[in-house]
Order: sequence, then C-alpha cells, then structure tokens
Amino acid sequence: MDATHSMFCNNDLVNPLSSMGMQVSCILVVSHIFNVVFRTVGQPGPIAQILAGLALGPMSHIPYIKATFFPASSINYYEVVSFFCRIHFMFLFGLEMNMHYAMRNLRRVNFVACGGALMGAVFGLSVSFYLHQELNTLDNAPLYYFSMIIMLVVSYTSSPMVIRLAAELRFAASDVGRTAVSSALITEMGCLLLFNVMVNWRKANHISSGLGCFVITVFVVYVNRHLAVWLNARNRNQKYLKAPELLLILFILLTSSMIIEICGYNSIMSCFIIGLLFPKEGKTARTLLHKLGYSIYNFVLPVYFGYLGLQCDLINVFKSLQRVANMAILILLSIGSKLGGTLIASRYLKIPTSEGIFLGFILNTRGYADLLFIGAAAKQVITFDSEAYNVLLVSIVLNTIISGMIVAFLVRGEDKMFANNYTAIEPQQMEDELRILACVYDPRQVSAILATVLAVHGSRVSPSTTYLMHLIELVKKIKSNLLYHEKENADLSDDEDYGGNDVVEINNSLDSFTAETKILVHQRRAVSSFPSLYEDVCNEAEDLQVSIVLLPFHKHQRIDGKLESGKEGIRITNQKVLRHAPCSVGVIVERGLARVPGFSQLVASEGIQNIATLFFGGPDDREAIAWSLRISGSPRVNLTIIRFLLTSSSQSEQIESGQSEEKEILMSLSGEETVNEIDNTFMVDFYNRYVTSGHIGYVEKFVKHGAETVAALKQIGDMYSLFIVGKGGRGQSSLTIGMSDWEECPELGTVGDVLASSDFDIHGSVLIVQQHRDVKKGLLHD
Repeated sequence: MDATHSMFCNNDLVNPLSSMGMQVSCILVVSHIFNVVFRTVGQPGPIAQILAGLALGPMSHIPYIKATFFPASSINYYEVVSFFCRIHFMFLFGLEMNMHYAMRNLRRVNFVACGGALMGAVFGLSVSFYLHQELNTLDNAPLYYFSMIIMLVVSYTSSPMVIRLAAELRFAASDVGRTAVSSALITEMGCLLLFNVMVNWRKANHISSGLGCFVITVFVVYVNRHLAVWLNARNRNQKYLKAPELLLILFILLTSSMIIEICGYNSIMSCFIIGLLFPKEGKTARTLLHKLGYSIYNFVLPVYFGYLGLQCDLINVFKSLQRVANMAILILLSIGSKLGGTLIASRYLKIPTSEGIFLGFILNTRGYADLLFIGAAAKQVITFDSEAYNVLLVSIVLNTIISGMIVAFLVRGEDKMFANNYTAIEPQQMEDELRILACVYDPRQVSAILATVLAVHGSRVSPSTTYLMHLIELVKKIKSNLLYHEKENADLSDDEDYGGNDVVEINNSLDSFTAETKILVHQRRAVSSFPSLYEDVCNEAEDLQVSIVLLPFHKHQRIDGKLESGKEGIRITNQKVLRHAPCSVGVIVERGLARVPGFSQLVASEGIQNIATLFFGGPDDREAIAWSLRISGSPRVNLTIIRFLLTSSSQSEQIESGQSEEKEILMSLSGEETVNEIDNTFMVDFYNRYVTSGHIGYVEKFVKHGAETVAALKQIGDMYSLFIVGKGGRGQSSLTIGMSDWEECPELGTVGDVLASSDFDIHGSVLIVQQHRDVKKGLLHD
C-alpha cells in the first residue's frame, strides 16, 4: 500500500520515470500511425515522427495533462535520458561512417559544407541585430553572444536527420547522398566545436580543460583498439559478443562522455570520433552495429524526433503576429542561406544545379544539436525566456518539416540524380570507385570470393568497396517444447538462428581475411526461400548501387576433381539473378583445388598467380577485360589476354612463313571485315594503352571452328590459376560453333559452360562475366 501511495503521491498520476515511459510509448504508437499514413504519399519516417509530435503537442500544453503527465520534476530525467541517447547514436554514426569516401572527396564535401555554413553565418549575423530586440533573454545576454547563437542556429545541419532521410528515401549509396551525409557531419562537428569554444571561453582553465577532453578521447580510442582485438579473439566461435562485454564498451563510452560533460564541454564530438576510429573488423564492431543499430533506428530516433515536435507550442506562436513574423524570418533565412551557399559551392565544383538545390534543402534540416544551442547547454552565456525559446524551437521544427518534404518530392521527381550511373564496369574509368556485391551460400564458397576481392583491392589506382552477402534459405522452423529461457541462445532472436554454424564460419573467414589484408568488407544477410531469394540480391544491388554481383557456382569440386551439384535452388537463384540483376554479374566456378597454389589460396599464398582473360568478342567479353584491368594492378597477379581469331588463308600463309608475332598482332588489330568494329576499336585502344607498355601480356590464337577452340583451351588448361571469360553476347560466332551441343549449364554461356564442365580437365578456377545492358535501350541479354 505504501509503495502504491509513493508512486501516486502529490497528485501526480505516476512518478517522473513512469511518466516519461508513458510519453515514449505514446510517441512511438502515434508516430508509427503517422508513418504508415504519410509513407503512402512518399514522406519519410523522420518527418512523420516530427508531425506526430506536433499533433500531440497541443495536448501536452493543456494544464491538467501537463501537470499529470509532464510534471516539472521530470525535466531532469529527460535531460539525462537525452544525454544517454545522444552519445549512443553519435557513436553509432561514427561507427557507420564511410570515411574512405569522405577522404577521397574531401575537397567536394568540404566546399559543400562550408558553402552552406558560411552563408548561414552571414545571414544569421545580419538578422541577429533585429532579433536581439524581438527575442527576450532572462539574463540580458550581450549582443555578441546572442549573434553567435543565431549564427550557429542558421548555419547548423542535423546529421541524424540527414542520415535517416538518406536511408528512408534510399539514396544513401548515391554520390549525392554520400556527399550530403559527409557534409552534414562536417557542418555539425564545426558548429559544435565553435559552440564549445564559445561556452567555455570565459573560464580561466578552458585551455587545460579542452586539452583534457582531447586526451580522454585519444585514450578511449587507444583502449578500444586493444579491447576490440581481445574481445574478437575471446569470442572466436560466437556470432556476437556476450552482453557483459558489450556493456563494458558502452560503459567506457559513457564514463568518458560524463567526464567531458563535467569539464564543461559537449561530448557529442568525442563520441563521434570514438565511433569513427573504432576498429571496424571483427565480432566487436559487428555486435555494436547489430545491437545499437536496431534499438536506435527503431526506438531512440523515432522518440527523439517525435519529442522534438512534442515540445513545440504552435498555438502560442500563432497567437501573436510578431512571433509569426520572427519565425518566418528565421525559416526563410535558413532556407535561403543553405540554398544560396550550396549553389555557389556547386557552381564552383561544377556540380549540376539540380544536385546543388537538393543538397541545399537536405542540409537545411535541423533538430538535434541546435536544441543545445538554445537550451540548457548554453545557459552559461545566454538563457532565452519561454516565448523566445518557443519561437526558435518552432522555427527549427517547421524548417525541418518544410525542407524534408521538399527533399522527398525531389527524390521522387529526380530519378536520374540518384540512379546508378555505373551498372557495368566497361564504361568506368580506372580511377572510379568499383562497388561489388559478393554473395555466398555456405562457407566453402568464401575462399574463392575473398581471393577475387583481394585481387580487385590490390590496385592502389582503382578504389573499390565490397559487400559480402550471406544468402540463407528460409526453411520451416521446427517447433520446440522448450521455454524461451531454457534455450541455449535465449539472448538471440529467432531470425538470428538462421544460417546456423555457417554464419560463424563465414564470419571467422572474413575476420581472418580483414586481419591479414586490412581490407574492410561490409556484411549483409538475406533470409528467404529460394524462389524469392534473387529479389533480395537484386534489391540490395540496386540500393547499394554496385557495378557487379559475384555469385558462386552451384557445383563444388570433390577430392577426385569432379564437380558435384549442390542444391538445385542455388542454381535457380543464380539463373534468376543473371536475368534480373540491375548490374553486371559474375559467376565463380572454383576449380583447381589440387593446384598449388590455386587461385582460392591467393590470400594465404605469397606467390604470383597467372590469370588469363579469354576474348572472343562481344559486350560480355569486353566487360571481362574491364574487370581484368581492375585486378591487373595487384602485385600478386600476372595477367594475360588471350584473343581468339578466325584463321584466314592469308593469316595461315603468314604463320607458315614464320613472320614475327608482333606483326601478326598489329595486322589482326588493324581489323578484318569479319571482326566487330566495336570489339576492334576496344582492343586497339587496350593494346596501345596496356600491352605496349608491358603491363599486361597479350596472345592471339587463330582457330577455324569450335573444335579447334576447345583444343586450344585444353592446351592452356594447366598454365593459369584463373580463367576470365564473358558469358556471351557474341552472336553466332564461328569460333564457338559446335561447342554448345552437349551443354550442361547454358546460363554460363558457351565457353563458360565448357570450362566449368567436369569432363573438361583444367586446373584453374573460372569467372564468367555478364555485362549489364539497359533493356530500355533495346540491348537485351543473350
């Protein structure tokens, strides 16, 4: 009875903690309803969540509801919970940040960020003199402090909002999306740095305190690096870290953040840097991304955005024409400054105007650290009264809603801006980033995939990003009579049980690969039945905007060298991906396991691998050569291009008379009437750029028909550890006539099917490449 009385004392329905729990529950329910409704008209989740908060806002200002559900005693609880949420999602954003893109495009993202921020500072300074007379402060703050706060508010960009908009609207993988996210983070970190300096400038020990915060951040980064390595080794045979180990990392983060806050500085920058420099490989990072990502994206941020709208008192603002005018001035200045600044930067960087307008609006989203600028964090230099605070808050919220809705409209209307411009490798330059989606069904396919990834990443000239996707067949769950707490892995959800020990083996292989090569591979997972598994692959390839999807062959090699078929569902999935993929596709046939060293042992071996690319003609073979160029930069690869040509009478005479090989090559490259002009032009350019310099080997083989082609392939079967060939696209070629009479796997193409046949004895693996052709342009696959 006493416990019940203490919980409902002082005319409060509940104590502050329970009150906050009910508010969070209410926000989650209403924001979910709004999200379902507004998604039908193309509006992203964050905008719907803020609108849900705005809808609940008027109710929270009714005196009875405010006194019951929003007691004054709960304010401190909100600040503490907000602090916990803040440090965790900034740490997560740092952990997920693609630092390599920002470093490669540092000039671009810096100019875009600085353009909008500097223009916002100028506009904010110009209007601060007027607003200083209109917005009251409780402490009669000096004009220069007031002006700096307004400048920060107008210049600021909310990185959480930009990141969520990019994810919800599915443009995060595009160049525009990555530029927006990187620019938003740079702007936010810059504004927070200036805010920290401004707040602590008057303190006598501000320099020593700042250095202390810097030392704490560096120390935590150092500890995390060694702690992550230890935890990875400790949990080698587990999918994820144990809960106490995860809590240890978060406890270190929390402790360092609290020390920095006690010193008078904001800990957001420190948390972001700690996440940014946290080791990305191994089970530790994988556990943090999985556990924090789910909770933050599904619960913390929706509540945060909803509570942002909940705090607004729209009725109070619209009661006064003067307050409406001040709010409108702030909104228009914010939009104008960001739009103008990014357009100027875009003009200088030669970015299209449409992209500049989009960047201006998405970088105009607010609602995170700017609440610190006008709230309790700034009370050491300025304190706004309730009406001034409400005007600033409403302008921030409405500004974000307006910009977010325009961003959603632009995304729907400007498909070309966010489309994948590189759905094939051939049109790309060597300096362009190559994005790869490599798929595996079980652990034995990982070695060949990782060897291919290592070969591509070996070049310093050609940047590349690889995603490894584990494809898991969805099977019917076996019912168990065990209770939840009686299960061995009760802390894991049912979804995480899919894949079994294969997941652990694949993770271990990938962790070892990353530790040896320092190449970061981003992991993905798809769980579906075989008939629909291809849709997950194609959708992921489209979302990530990759240029090629790598698939393992459905057969695997036995000890005796024969190829044994695996699940038929794997073959069907591969066939559907080849038909429907939005980019090029490569199928890896792992052979030559008895060869030492074989291509699959590229990671463990220090030797040079001899690789041959077979060229018969057609777009798929050109794509195979474009892929080969990417791996030719690896110091472990010795690449040779073998071109097959029809033997004519004149060429037969030249060969018999013993004329020089160089003359034969030049004459064949000069082109005959039977050679496709596109192929001929492509090979002439390739020969002049790469063969004459000695970078790549070049051999020509003259054959009359398919039988001689097969004989020539048998002659070189033991010379190379990997054969790369195009699937088809060469039409009815005399070079391959008769080779498809006994085909087993037509999805590999004529030559690929021969090389992958169990009856064809070669000691090298095979990579069959199919180039993506746009069906809308009438270029269909074979």
